[in-house]
Amino acid sequence: MSIAMPKMGDAAVVVAKRGRYYLDGWLLFAALGLLSVGYVMVVSASLHLGDRVFDNIWHYPARQAVHILIGLTLAFIGACVPLKVWEQGGPSLILIAIALLVLVFIPGIGVKVNGSYRWINVGVARLQVSEIVKLICILYMAGFLTRHVNDVRESIKGVIRPMLPLGIVFGLLMAEPDFGATFVIGFSVMCMMFLGGARLIEFVTLVLMGVVLGVVAITSSAYRMERVTAFRDPWADHLGSGFQLIQSLIAMGRGEWFGVGLGSSIQKLFYLPEAHTDFIFAVLSEELGFVGSVSVILLFGLLIWRAFQIGKAAERLNLRFYSLLAYGLGVWIGLQSFVNIAVNMGALPTKGLTLPLMSYGGSSMIIMCAVVGLLCRIHHQTQQEYVSQLKGRSAWQYA
Repeated sequence: MSIAMPKMGDAAVVVAKRGRYYLDGWLLFAALGLLSVGYVMVVSASLHLGDRVFDNIWHYPARQAVHILIGLTLAFIGACVPLKVWEQGGPSLILIAIALLVLVFIPGIGVKVNGSYRWINVGVARLQVSEIVKLICILYMAGFLTRHVNDVRESIKGVIRPMLPLGIVFGLLMAEPDFGATFVIGFSVMCMMFLGGARLIEFVTLVLMGVVLGVVAITSSAYRMERVTAFRDPWADHLGSGFQLIQSLIAMGRGEWFGVGLGSSIQKLFYLPEAHTDFIFAVLSEELGFVGSVSVILLFGLLIWRAFQIGKAAERLNLRFYSLLAYGLGVWIGLQSFVNIAVNMGALPTKGLTLPLMSYGGSSMIIMCAVVGLLCRIHHQTQQEYVSQLKGRSAWQYA
């Protein structure tokens, strides 16, 4: 493996080359770092739960290892499949997304958990459809904005057209209900639309419509309003709606600077619900302290920065689909990680969103690994195009 060190002004700061495949070293470092730290924390946060529920302390760690293995396999596939396949398949993929969302409501196929229809029974496991739908929506939007660039930049029709199938997706997600996934998809596609050239007035109108619909969705649902009120004053109902947030804050407070030590968390011992999934960051903060928490945040920052740098490099070469897809994936990772960490810290109401590449959960882990694979593919094809253009210039100069 040879390492090329371009000038600091170049979009790709570190480019590793294996044969003819270009790898972004910093992207892989951040992703593998989050995977490794996340797995260690899942082990720490779930051993006691596996022993109590399944009489097997390795139940959750073993399953998470399988999730990661499947995810890495999909990441490899995503890194090998030409991006043209995803660009052309966008319209078909959005229909598949709608079909999957319909399946969750069919008895015998869809699985209802805690009053929500979010999963499909695939025999050996349950598949959370919204995780697949997030990826499909970003692929679809990147393709649409590439194919209809003039409409998006010049008329409102280009802004409304992609929102029609996405509106169906949002409606089905809210019917599950899954407000968190709806928020992530909606925010991500709006950012992509703005980066894709939508006029400011139309973008602002979409944002305002989204805010209004979000407020309506919250105020029209008793349990969502309960989450908001609990977030504002969790101690008002410390044994009820505010219990989870209070336990999370206690965990983070106990960690202080360097934590209580790996495996020594008290809050994970049946005090903090969902300690190995949505609130894995609180356990990490308790055991590894402020230093560990900041290290994880920096790894997320590095991953998101590389996603945007990859998109920027593609944009400079006029590879529109590549750049919009990289931007969309970067916004998705950044938004979901920000919301999860903010919820753990009591800065936002509970959303039920996992921490990318870290929380326990098959669907989320597998899809997020596939996202990293797609970013690797974007970087590879962008570098290929860059090298091809350099060779073309050299040939023209010496002709």
